[in-house]
Amino acid sequence: MSLKTLNTNFLGRNCIYYEQIDSTQTEIYRLIKANSITNGTLAMADIQTKGVGTHGRIWHTDEAGNIAFSFYIKTECNIKKLDGLTLEIANIIVQIFKEKYNINLQIKEPNDIIFNNKKLGGILTETKIVSEIVKYIVVGIGINTNKQNFTDDIKNLATSIKKEFNIQVNVQDFIAEFCNKFEKEIIKRIGA
Repeated sequence: MSLKTLNTNFLGRNCIYYEQIDSTQTEIYRLIKANSITNGTLAMADIQTKGVGTHGRIWHTDEAGNIAFSFYIKTECNIKKLDGLTLEIANIIVQIFKEKYNINLQIKEPNDIIFNNKKLGGILTETKIVSEIVKYIVVGIGINTNKQNFTDDIKNLATSIKKEFNIQVNVQDFIAEFCNKFEKEIIKRIGA
């Protein structure tokens, strides 16, 4: 699959789409282990059966039309260069929603996107580090853009763009715009 509005050098150029998968984050690690991944590879899915959240939690992506993707960045930078990376990613997400949809979302540091104290999205940033040198970064992003049904355990804690604003988000355009901004604003600093 190719993201039509992508104008990056490498991030998202190799884009793998799945109708359903256990987890895009897990898939990136499978590709790493199989040594069949290129710098900037992005995996996205409509449905995740075992989406990975922070602290071992599950991220629910059980309805189509939500944003669920992970990407791989190969680097050789000092770990200190990644200070604040997850928050920078959150800022890019909030910025895109403001620019494209005129929606004001908030960040609950370091990795949650919220609206009215309800969680809309999350960011999972993982790294492989050898002697303070980061070998690669794997970032997973999940955003409830279209989700309508929330289980009893999360219905008072989570929400979606569709539920709050009745707006249909173009998932591919959003991911392409994210890649464009991430590569422009962050890649140079971390030297990928």
